[in-house]
Amino acid sequence: MLNIKIIGSGCPNCQKLAQLTEQAAGRLSVEAHIEKVTDHTRFLEYGVLTTPGLVVNNKLVSSGRIPSESEITSFLTTALSET
Repeated sequence: MLNIKIIGSGCPNCQKLAQLTEQAAGRLSVEAHIEKVTDHTRFLEYGVLTTPGLVVNNKLVSSGRIPSESEITSFLTTALSET
């Protein structure tokens, strides 16, 4: 199972990232736990300086932008191969 965190305040960009991530996980048919981290004091725990941030299996894979669904799929596939 993938452990995914969407890091951000809940703004429209963060919501879009969450939606794209859910779609990518669904298309891959992988089991994933997706958590939204909205507490600003926790952002630096994950290395996120600019939101939105995407953390997969405790590894920061994107920050400060909304990656495309194909990029997210690549992040998830890479994380699956590392487990």
